[in-house]
Amino acid sequence: MSESAPRPVDRNLFAGFLRQHRGAAVAVAGWSLLEAVPALASGLLVAAALDRGFLAGRPAEGFLWIGLLGAAMVFRALMTRTLTPWLGRLVEPLRDELVTAVAAGAVHRAAAGARDTAGAGVARLTVQVETVRALVSALLRSARQLGVSLLMAFVGLAALSAPVAAVTLPPVLLTLLLCVPRLRVLARRQGRQLRAEEALTAAAGETFDGIRDVVACGARDRVADDLSARITDHRDAVRAVARTASANTLLVSLGSHLPLLVLLLAAPRLLDRGALSVGELLGATSYLISGVAPALRSLVAVLGSWGVQLATVLGRLSRSTAPARRAPRPAPGPDIPARRVPARAPGPDAFARSPRSPDLSLVDVGYAYGPGAAPVIDGLSLDLPAGSHLTVVGPSGAGKSTLTTLLAGLAAPDDGRLTLGGVPVTEVDRAWLHREVTLIPQEAYVFTGTVRDNLRYLTPRARDADLLASAEAVGARALVDRLGGLDAPVGLDGPPLSSGERQLVALARAHVSPASVVLLDEACCHLDPAAEERAERAFAARGTTLVVVAHRISSALRAPRVLVLDGERTAIGTHAQLLGESPLYADLVGHWVAAGTP
Repeated sequence: MSESAPRPVDRNLFAGFLRQHRGAAVAVAGWSLLEAVPALASGLLVAAALDRGFLAGRPAEGFLWIGLLGAAMVFRALMTRTLTPWLGRLVEPLRDELVTAVAAGAVHRAAAGARDTAGAGVARLTVQVETVRALVSALLRSARQLGVSLLMAFVGLAALSAPVAAVTLPPVLLTLLLCVPRLRVLARRQGRQLRAEEALTAAAGETFDGIRDVVACGARDRVADDLSARITDHRDAVRAVARTASANTLLVSLGSHLPLLVLLLAAPRLLDRGALSVGELLGATSYLISGVAPALRSLVAVLGSWGVQLATVLGRLSRSTAPARRAPRPAPGPDIPARRVPARAPGPDAFARSPRSPDLSLVDVGYAYGPGAAPVIDGLSLDLPAGSHLTVVGPSGAGKSTLTTLLAGLAAPDDGRLTLGGVPVTEVDRAWLHREVTLIPQEAYVFTGTVRDNLRYLTPRARDADLLASAEAVGARALVDRLGGLDAPVGLDGPPLSSGERQLVALARAHVSPASVVLLDEACCHLDPAAEERAERAFAARGTTLVVVAHRISSALRAPRVLVLDGERTAIGTHAQLLGESPLYADLVGHWVAAGTP
């Protein structure tokens, strides 16, 4: 891993990103101008239809100009369809860069001993990065189109009548100038709302996780007062955002109608002086009613909601990528045992060994997030021969996801030895690892493209029959059919997918891949019990080494072996053995059964 600090995520990221993807950005700009042809030509065509056609006694010519306006609308639809894939070529790489930046920031901060460990970074990856992706996608679709349409409407208005443009442009500029500082106020208040929401979520999570201790210590009233105060802060922040947004909406609503009012007041004088014809008046009115006013209202509304949210989330993400000062490493003592400092991971050229088999072996493996931190996994020994089926259970924070990260070769253990086919994980050839080991996290990802593109991402040469067979095996065939088959668009080009539907796509993608080791880190948590069972049995039936971080007790009942991560009391065995040997496992089973979880 490079020793250089990661580049922080900030508002300047987009400028550098656009320079790197100049081709796609230029294509989007070019197609956007073509898409705005109707906004440019609408008033001109209406004026021509009246002045040269209907008012001149030539109705056929008038209908011809109206027909050209209809053709321009069809042309716009075609341009929008052509433009959409280019938007995906900007959004998807941006998402990848954000993931890289936040992941690198989490690693660097953890290595420096920062308190916000990789767990916080993962939370930001799965929530805030996806939020940025959705917001950028929405802004590219809406704000881009509205902004270009507004600009082209004024260009057309100026081409139609310079005097009309001269009297209607100042009110629009005044509205925009008044809205800019209001958007900044809204951004600050949304930032306060987000901080209050994060504080409330963190406090509520800590309270519910330690509810037994709260009750045992008689601290219910104090904890309730603290949560009530945080709820009040969040409520006040939400109300402040709502008041500011409402004021902005009123301002823009008045400002968007002002140009039309100015035009109507100036029209009699312009008509009397011959500076404006009847057709030009109606054409200018068309520009203002169907172009300028709705585009102005929508543009400010979009920037005031999605744009402000994007700026707020980027500001929060920047904290996760800012380098942290390295904390001093505490000296070993009676309370802090000495731990071996792992050697720096070798560079890509050093990964040159391909294991002979996918057998996994862990001997006294330990792992901690940063120097001096308590190990998440400590002294774990485990053998997973090829074709094994293991379910991992344990309380939150026990290291279940960390274990899958280690097994996938995404991190190296601090202590002990982890091998794949007898080869230490730090020496495994990266190409072999990416081909043979697949990790599916809780938040599955579907990228812009077709269903086929998504399913064969890990197996580019997979046949359609194999894709459909894997979709059928894991229970995703009905989803594929509902979307319209393998050629159906998904991501930016397709319908929104639920969390469970995205998981089904990811499961089918992994099933059709050549992976001999599949790690499901609560990858079926959004599926119902029957769908989860079908997916797990599909992987077990193909002879794949299957490691399942359990979301339900039924996953443990299906596995020949169960690993209970519980610090020094970690245990492994069958379900029946662990009921008698592991108090934690018996307690977890009892909790699941009492809650009615299958």
